[in-house]
Amino acid sequence: MRDGEPLIESPLRASRARLLARSDAERRTIERSIHDGIQQDLVALAVKLELARRLADSEPATAKSLLDEAGDDVREALEGVRALADKIYPSILASRGLAEALRGMAAAAGISIRIEAEGLDRHPPDLEGAVYFCCREALESAAVRRARPTVRIWQEDDALRFEVADDGSSSDPPGSDLSHVRDRVETLGGQLRIVSEPGGGTRISAAIPLS
Repeated sequence: MRDGEPLIESPLRASRARLLARSDAERRTIERSIHDGIQQDLVALAVKLELARRLADSEPATAKSLLDEAGDDVREALEGVRALADKIYPSILASRGLAEALRGMAAAAGISIRIEAEGLDRHPPDLEGAVYFCCREALESAAVRRARPTVRIWQEDDALRFEVADDGSSSDPPGSDLSHVRDRVETLGGQLRIVSEPGGGTRISAAIPLS
């Protein structure tokens, strides 16, 4: 420890440490998904193709059946790769922006949402990525609580702002599952607010500076 360095970590340093720890955990999860999922699928596919090759002359019907199965396996493997890629950083976010990326995520997860993001400009990938993952975690939290959320994303006062508000259909408040949302926002110099509405429901909002 350097002279004069405080014994207690600052909140920002603690947020960055938690984000780093979570990033490491997510990388390990991705590695397991590749090794135990996609890699094993490709090994099984290679076995079927080799067997079909050996049976092509002596048992053409069996070989054809194996090739049909291999085709199904390829499509399933591709879906697995797409799902994993979207979990890391969805391609639609880079190509079409926050609103479309969140709509696609919600549709894939079966989450019913309303998004208000008219006239939203594009922003640097790291900023859009932070807002996307914050909104995604807030939406997943709302889904666990069986709430129907509305998402607003807009630019105001040199900040990119977002708000996820649910309809109060659940009395269960969000808990520490949103700590990573706060960490993402505060690491970028922003502020997060989580408010329980008087009539029920929860409003999660943040403003992240653009510079």
